[in-house]
Amino acid sequence: MKSLNVNFIGQSRFWWLILIVGILLVLGGFAYWFWPEAGYAVASQIFGWLLILAGIVQLCVAAGPDHAKGWGWWIAGGVIDIFVGFMLVRSVILSEMVLPYFLAIIFLFWGIEAFVNAGAGRHAKYWWLGIINGILLCLIGFFFLEAGWVSNMMMVSFLTSIAFIYWGFTISIAAYDMKPVGGK
Repeated sequence: MKSLNVNFIGQSRFWWLILIVGILLVLGGFAYWFWPEAGYAVASQIFGWLLILAGIVQLCVAAGPDHAKGWGWWIAGGVIDIFVGFMLVRSVILSEMVLPYFLAIIFLFWGIEAFVNAGAGRHAKYWWLGIINGILLCLIGFFFLEAGWVSNMMMVSFLTSIAFIYWGFTISIAAYDMKPVGGK
C-alpha cells in the first residue's frame, strides 16, 4: 500500500525554492536581532526585497505545471507580497513611516490564511497546529499595528526580527511538507 501524504498546500517539485527563502528570512531575522543599529531603514529595505522574492516564488509555485493545491491563496499572497515589497523598496522615508502597517496587513492576511488552511485540513492529524500558527500570526500583526500607532521604533525593530525568524521557520516547515513523496 502506498503512503498517503494529504495536506492543504499540496506538493511541488519547487519545494526547495521555498526552503531557500525560509532560510534567508531566518538569517535576516537573526542578523537584525544582533545588529539593530544597522537601522530601521535598512530593515525595511531588506524586508521589502525579501517580500518581492517571496512573492515571485509564490507566483512561480502557483503557475507551475504541477501547481500546488490551494494555488489561489499562493497567487493572492504572491501579489500582495510583491505589491507591499515594491512599496517598501520605492522610498526609504515612506517605508519607515508605513512599515509597521504593511507588516500588520501581511501578518493578518497570513493568520487568516492559516485559519482557512487549518479548517480545510481538519481531517489531518495535526490540523490544530494551523490554528495555533494563525493565532500567532494574527498576534504579530496586531502588535505591529500597536507599535506603528505609538511610533515605537524599538518595538518595531524587535517585532521585525521576530517576524523574520518566525516567518522563515514557518516557510521552511511548509517547504518540507510540499516535498513530493516518492522522488518525483
